[in-house]
Amino acid sequence: MIERYQPDQHQRAWDQFVETSRNGVFQFQRNYMDYHADRFEDHSLLWLNAEREIIAVMPANQTGQMLVSHAGLSFGGLVLAPQIGASQVLALFDELKAYMQAHGLTVLRYKAVPEIYHRQPSADADYALFRHQARLYRRDVSSCVELPRQLPLQQRRQRGAGKARKQGYRVEQSQDWQGFWQVLTDNLADRHEVAPVHTEAEIRLLAGRFAGQISLWACLDESGQWVAGTVIYDTGRVAHAQYIASSAAGRAGGALDLLFITLIDEIYARHRYFDFGISTEHNGEYLNVGLLEFKEGFGARAITHDFYEITTD
Repeated sequence: MIERYQPDQHQRAWDQFVETSRNGVFQFQRNYMDYHADRFEDHSLLWLNAEREIIAVMPANQTGQMLVSHAGLSFGGLVLAPQIGASQVLALFDELKAYMQAHGLTVLRYKAVPEIYHRQPSADADYALFRHQARLYRRDVSSCVELPRQLPLQQRRQRGAGKARKQGYRVEQSQDWQGFWQVLTDNLADRHEVAPVHTEAEIRLLAGRFAGQISLWACLDESGQWVAGTVIYDTGRVAHAQYIASSAAGRAGGALDLLFITLIDEIYARHRYFDFGISTEHNGEYLNVGLLEFKEGFGARAITHDFYEITTD
């Protein structure tokens, strides 16, 4: 049985379910999703068994006759309970399609959760997408380091870190969101003519709500000025670099090399993966080779973020 998410009825049960699911992440918690609730018409869904226990959820929003899982998240497909298997997931998709038809929703845009974020194998939904003849309409390349089997560092990255150390650069956790956001905003404007997805106020809010999962890491020069930094989203299994930026001086001085070598080799060494994020643009049609090669210099290799479309007619 499917129900549409209602904050006053479902929030606590939703959050508890995500925490115990086999492929949920903290970004699916309602205190994360709802920070931008004013931008999206939420149409998240829950599947309940006969005892009204949640067996699956799907973060989603509605745009016209389209259901998207979820436009405000990097990914957000079906989140599954440990006890249900692949045949049951097929049935969940059958129910989803019937629900969409009953509510005048003609298209599902489905943003699959990448495998590295699964706590347990959870490719059931991939098979269900195939059975429902889903069309792969976008694929992004992300780069991750498998930390227990890390590939050797590129010599260029090692030289950059050595240069940074000689100049007195240091890496530390920071609460100076304003300082980093200025570097980030300037960097994105100058190099890409875009702005950060989150405002400084929004990232401060989220970091306050998820202090154990969202952290800011700085590379500072001898005078304590920002030369590079990154925002890390930590799921416990994966440390993901949500934002990366450096100043012109930091780029010349190897600041990002020192920063990421420190994070990979020391801070997050016990994690399974370190995820640098995507290097594709224009819905996956363009690969930023320079950005990709920078990430691969740390031993990162490709995974994909897959986007599917299903029609209900």
